[in-house]
Amino acid sequence: MGAGHAHPLHLERASPVHRLAPEVKIAAVLLFTIIVVVTPRTEFWAFAGYAVLLAVVAVLARVPALWLAKRATIELPFVLLAIALPFAGRGERIDWLGLSLSVDGLHGAWNIFAKGTLGVLASLLLAASTTMRDLILGLDRLHCPAVFTQIATFMLRYLDVLADDARRMRIARLSRGYDPRFLWQVKAFAVSVGALFLRAYERGERVYLAMVSRGYTGTLPRAENDRAPVTQWVAAAVLPAATAGIALAAALG
Repeated sequence: MGAGHAHPLHLERASPVHRLAPEVKIAAVLLFTIIVVVTPRTEFWAFAGYAVLLAVVAVLARVPALWLAKRATIELPFVLLAIALPFAGRGERIDWLGLSLSVDGLHGAWNIFAKGTLGVLASLLLAASTTMRDLILGLDRLHCPAVFTQIATFMLRYLDVLADDARRMRIARLSRGYDPRFLWQVKAFAVSVGALFLRAYERGERVYLAMVSRGYTGTLPRAENDRAPVTQWVAAAVLPAATAGIALAAALG
């Protein structure tokens, strides 16, 4: 699956979380996210419990809190949307600091912020403790559709090549004294994108023919020992099990 393509979200650490097989981590994060999503938005303390669980995982994985906080800003557009809900919502309203806020809008804003933040943090922890290659390998072991994993594999393998092509095309354009910066100069950018697409398509055809000539039958080779030990499944199950326990306690309480 091509080595040497580390993604910027991965942190190289020697931790118990990093040593887990990728498929068990993917399954644990998926189950955690599902439980968080189905938790009623009014169970406030349950979300606090989920955050504590993620904090424990972050400590075990040796992922700094500041690193997580910086990269969690990707959800800012959704947070801004959530801030607008208390003002735009309908139904019962309350007054706070001279502002009239919708109760349903406040609940909706909390729902987006809490569940979105927990989902983003869980995904960041997964990315920080698993290389991109291992993520694709884990999806393949979980019997994700082969078409998806193969496309992701080739994209990972040739993303740097395409980026280098785009960089060389830009340098060639600049060396000829043409640096489009305005809307009416968008034609040059469009031509570059078209040329890059044609190069990528032609390269894909050549790579495919080369693979077929070497015995490619539509599936990528898999390692013989591709099963995660039961102990790793049990260790990874602690997160969704604890999450389910908190959700159940909140529902019964």
